[in-house]
Amino acid sequence: MSLEIDSVLAQIRSLSSQAKGGLGGIAPPQSPSAPDKSGPSAFATLMGKAVDSVNQQQQTAGKLSDAFQRGDPGVELPQVMLELQKAGVAFRALTEVRNRVVSAYQEVMNMQI
Repeated sequence: MSLEIDSVLAQIRSLSSQAKGGLGGIAPPQSPSAPDKSGPSAFATLMGKAVDSVNQQQQTAGKLSDAFQRGDPGVELPQVMLELQKAGVAFRALTEVRNRVVSAYQEVMNMQI
């Protein structure tokens, strides 16, 4: 899960550095290419996997928490707390990625042609 978020952040940083790498902060023109209409983009697929992974972590933490509250043997408080913290960190990281994607989208939409 962490590797997926790191990969998304690396892609965002790469795109950001490419946008700043042109003359005077303007990205050099790139040849237009027709988007692949056969399915979702690699970024969309990656984001979908990241969301699914975070969701799975939260469900696992919730189940573990419920098991601890029921008094199931073998479920310890430190284990529950660790899983809840992992799920919280993963959610915050995913939210930050989403915020940066929205910010980048808004920046592109505000560009003058």
